[in-house]
Amino acid sequence: MRNRIYCGAFALLIVFAALLGGCGGGSDLAEDKTNVVTSFYPLYDFASKIGGDRAHVINLVPAGVEPHDWSPKSKDIRLINQADVFVYQGANFEGWVEDFLGSMKPDTGVKIVEASQGLELLPGDHDHEEDSRHDEHAADEGKNNGEEDHEGGHHEHGEMDPHVWLSPNNAKAMAEKIKNALVEADAGNKDYYEANYSKLAEDLDRLHQKYKETLSALPKKEIVVSHQAFGYLAHDYGLTQKAIMGLAPDAEPTAQDMKEISQFVRENNVKYIFFEELVSDALANTLAKDLQIETLVLNPLEGLTDEQLAAGEDYFSVMENNLDHLVKALQ
Repeated sequence: MRNRIYCGAFALLIVFAALLGGCGGGSDLAEDKTNVVTSFYPLYDFASKIGGDRAHVINLVPAGVEPHDWSPKSKDIRLINQADVFVYQGANFEGWVEDFLGSMKPDTGVKIVEASQGLELLPGDHDHEEDSRHDEHAADEGKNNGEEDHEGGHHEHGEMDPHVWLSPNNAKAMAEKIKNALVEADAGNKDYYEANYSKLAEDLDRLHQKYKETLSALPKKEIVVSHQAFGYLAHDYGLTQKAIMGLAPDAEPTAQDMKEISQFVRENNVKYIFFEELVSDALANTLAKDLQIETLVLNPLEGLTDEQLAAGEDYFSVMENNLDHLVKALQ
């Protein structure tokens, strides 16, 4: 019943936004640049780096807001409909996108980019499966650019993990899709976008190599995290994550879950529990206190705070900070 009410309300919102769309909206768009709207922070960061000063990039989710349950207002719907490019994550990360895309008129001219399309997705219940996948994955690292589309693949296993951007290799594949859309929308600046993408791809390759070399040398491989966002990072670098909550950060653990986490901590001599800035750290702190261990931040990069943006933080600085914290926890 609640889902039907939500879908009905969202449909009315779309209709309302469409009616207003012809009334001179879009004041946040730029007349002399390629306008790109992104559904959450990593896509915004990649699009900004590739678009440079030739693109005007708008991130829908405000700073400091956790994006899993965010939904657009009428202004946001108008922005998407009037943009040149709309980039979203897919893999059910944005609960509102499917209804929105189904309502779009085919003649809007907006280029739609599903950033996770074609990437090999992990099933949502993969906490204990990263090691076996990592062994197979490492045997042919050349295939780890995320561009292969495995028909059927893991999709038959149910809910898929959408957090692919936490793998630098996957991030590079996502960025290439954004670059291609920019080139299609603004062919006159093709060389500019290609050059910016090449630099971004090189930076992502260096980040991947640093993670690989650093984490492979550490004695421990087990991490406890606040929500199940780090499966692709664990998959790429031979780690095993144990999550307090599920794929969404508000998925409450059961008493049995907490018992299993406590056992995992003791059996693997875990010294830190990782928490996130954009969600409550109450459970992580309670569990850490009960087990007499400490907490550290591991940022899933679903969004940055106003303070982080003001300080010039971006995908790379956060991933570097994450690596520093992983090194501290896995010594």
